[in-house]
Amino acid sequence: MSLFEGYLSTPEAVAAFSGPAVVAAMLRFEAALAQAQAEEGLVPPAAARSIVDSCRVELFDVEKIVRDSGRAGSVAIPLIKALREAVGLFNAEAVAWTHFGSTSQDVIDTALVLVTRDALDLLDADLRRCIASLLALAEAHADTPMLARTLMQPASVTSLGFKCADWAAPLVRGQKRLQQAAADALQLQLGGGVGTLAQMGVDAPRAAAVRARVAASLGLRDGGGAWHTQRDDWVALGCALALLTGSLGKLAADLALLGQHEVGELMEPAETGRGVSTVMPHKRNPVASMVALSAAQRAPQRVAALLAGMVQQHERALGPWQAEQAEWLSLWLAALGSLRALATALPGLRVDAARMQANIDRVCAELPAETVREWFAPALVAMAGDQARQRTVALRRVAG
Repeated sequence: MSLFEGYLSTPEAVAAFSGPAVVAAMLRFEAALAQAQAEEGLVPPAAARSIVDSCRVELFDVEKIVRDSGRAGSVAIPLIKALREAVGLFNAEAVAWTHFGSTSQDVIDTALVLVTRDALDLLDADLRRCIASLLALAEAHADTPMLARTLMQPASVTSLGFKCADWAAPLVRGQKRLQQAAADALQLQLGGGVGTLAQMGVDAPRAAAVRARVAASLGLRDGGGAWHTQRDDWVALGCALALLTGSLGKLAADLALLGQHEVGELMEPAETGRGVSTVMPHKRNPVASMVALSAAQRAPQRVAALLAGMVQQHERALGPWQAEQAEWLSLWLAALGSLRALATALPGLRVDAARMQANIDRVCAELPAETVREWFAPALVAMAGDQARQRTVALRRVAG
C-alpha cells in the first residue's frame, strides 16, 4: 500500500487487509480443513492435530511469503510450502495431508471472505455513527430554515433537518443493501482443482460433509459448491459498497459547499492540527469531506474493474481473478476511510443558523414580494420540518 492510499484510510482498515491478517486467515482455513477431514475420516487425527498446531501466523515469515508470491503467481503457493515445512518439523507423515484435496484459490478466496467479514464489522460501526449523527441533527434542526439549492443556485426555503434526513436515507438503504449482499457473499470457497472436490478421493456426499464442516468451523455460509469463476455474489457485495461510497461522497460534497467561507452555514469541527494550511494560518480545510470525496472519486474505477473481472475463463481465471483481489482491497480501504472520516466529523458539525437565515434574507431582498411569499414563506419551513420528523422516525425504525 502506498503512502497516499494509507492516509486516506484508517489504521484499523489497513490492519484488517494487511499481509499478516490475510495470511492468518489463510491458515485458519487450512486448520479448519484438516480438522473437518479428520472428523470425516479422510485424514489421520494425529496428522490433523499437527497441521492445526502449525497454523499459527507467528511461525511464518509473512514478508518472505509476499515476496515469493510474485514469482509463484499466487500467495498460496509459498504459504503452503512453508506450512508443509513447519508441519514436517513435528510430524513428517502429516505433510502429505496438508492442504489435502484443496487448491490455491480455495484458501485465498476464503481468507478474503474472512478478512472482509472483519472489515464489515468496522464499516457497520462507523456507518451506524454516521446515521445516528445525521438523524440527531434532523431532529434538532427540523425547523431551522435554510436555502435549498438547485443547479448550484438558491431555489426555495427548506429546513436543515429535512436536508439531514435526506442525507441519512441512502446510508440506511446502503446499510440494508450491504447486509443482504454480505449474507450472500460471505461463503466458503472449497472446490479443489476444478471445483468438484474430486482430489479428496471420496464420494460426493462425504466431500459435501467436509465442506459443511469447514464452513461451520469458520462461521461462513456453505453455498453448496465452489464459485471459483462464478463471482456474481462476491462482486455484488463490492457494488453495494461502491454505492454506499457514492452516497457518502454526495454528503461530503454538500458539506464542503456549505462550509465555504462565502456560504458559512455548516462547518466541520475544528481541532488542533486538523485541516491546517502550510502557508495560510487562517484556513481550515474540510478534511473529512476531502477523504470521502476522494473515495467516491475512486470507487467507480474499482467497481468497474470488479465487473470486468467477472469474465473469467473456464474453471480457473488467468488474470481477472488476480486483478479482482487487488481492486477489492483498494475499494474497501477507500470506503472505510470515507466512513471513518465522516463518522468522526458529523457529531461535531458546527451549525450557523444565523448565517443560514442571513443568506435567505439576502436572496429575498433581491426578489419581488410575490416570489418571496411563494418560495420563502414560513409555512414551507414548517412543512419541511414535519417531513423531517416523519422521515427521522421511519429511518430510525429501519436502521434499528
